[in-house]
Amino acid sequence: MGVSVLSSPSYDFWHQNVNGGYATLFALLFLLIYHFYKNRFSLCPAPSPSPSPSTSSSASPSNDSHSRTSEVVSDADLKFLIQNLDDNNIQDEHWENVIDKRNNFMSYTAKCCRPKDGPLKYLSVTVFENCSTEILRDFYMDNDYRIQWDKTMVEHMQLQLDTTNGIEFGRTIKKFPLLTPREYILAWRLWEGRDKTFYCFIKECEHPSAPRQKKYVRVTYFRSGWCIQKVPGRNACEIKMLHQEDAGLNVEMAKLVFSRGIWSYVCKMDNALRKYSVISHPQTSAAVSAVTLIQKIPLELEAINSMSPPASPTATINRLYTSEAKEKKLSRRPSKKVVAKGLLLLGGAICLSRGHSALGAKVALAYILSKLHNRGASSSQSGQGPR
Repeated sequence: MGVSVLSSPSYDFWHQNVNGGYATLFALLFLLIYHFYKNRFSLCPAPSPSPSPSTSSSASPSNDSHSRTSEVVSDADLKFLIQNLDDNNIQDEHWENVIDKRNNFMSYTAKCCRPKDGPLKYLSVTVFENCSTEILRDFYMDNDYRIQWDKTMVEHMQLQLDTTNGIEFGRTIKKFPLLTPREYILAWRLWEGRDKTFYCFIKECEHPSAPRQKKYVRVTYFRSGWCIQKVPGRNACEIKMLHQEDAGLNVEMAKLVFSRGIWSYVCKMDNALRKYSVISHPQTSAAVSAVTLIQKIPLELEAINSMSPPASPTATINRLYTSEAKEKKLSRRPSKKVVAKGLLLLGGAICLSRGHSALGAKVALAYILSKLHNRGASSSQSGQGPR
């Protein structure tokens, strides 16, 4: 009976749940009014850009523009990335296991932590069997191909390319269920090291060719970087990624959606990768991009990288499980406040997901069950890590 109610249209849901439906409706209206005024006063018009030469994907910027763009993604970001991808440098942080899954073609592990300042930070390792580092690099950087298989990405365009240092600027629109589309204005740069090892660092930025639009939510904090390298001893390669993003989502909801949906997404990505490796893709054409203008890793940073060899993904996860086992607490009965918030979220998700009520209900219900199950541990670790 519960399934039929959750999968029915919103109109039927309110009539079959008169008391709870109206209570949730009033609560939802309050939330909508709150978010309306919050967005109204927080979304101020972006300052008009100062006059500058028109930018294009193939033209190099002027000297002043070059001095600015060269600082957007620098060798200092590469050094930061190398140090933070080293497991020996992150042991002081509290990391929580998110997922560890594998099949015959790939494996994926991920963990997250909550820094003292900034959004959640994720560290993941994906191993692809029978794949070269060059193919994996081109696949990750091919946004035109990504639009074909990644249904969250609805639009992408190159804004500028600095041919003197290989820094590329782009604008991407992503659409997620129940949410306003997110707009990403990003800059990225690639480096190549020994043995066909590749690094990439991506961060948020502003660009005169991409003024703010009210129909999108601009992502104001985005830091992501990865290293692609061979797996010793077998025909496989891995990509180790550090990712931190503030897309304006509730922290607990973002963690839940990630943990429930990432494996399906990665499997879809693996299928697209296998097709990509046997087709003629745009990255091998004459088009100029950050891939074709890849930089060599500075010798001093190459030395840092060689001093810290990659740790085994299995060893990393084993250390994580040991740490979590020591910190595990007995769960307690959930408070009325948690139950009330859960019911409110469930009603709101069903109402807002009109036409997709099953999806909204499943996400909200999964969130509630996760909160109830982990209440004890989260309350005892408040302020020290992901709750």
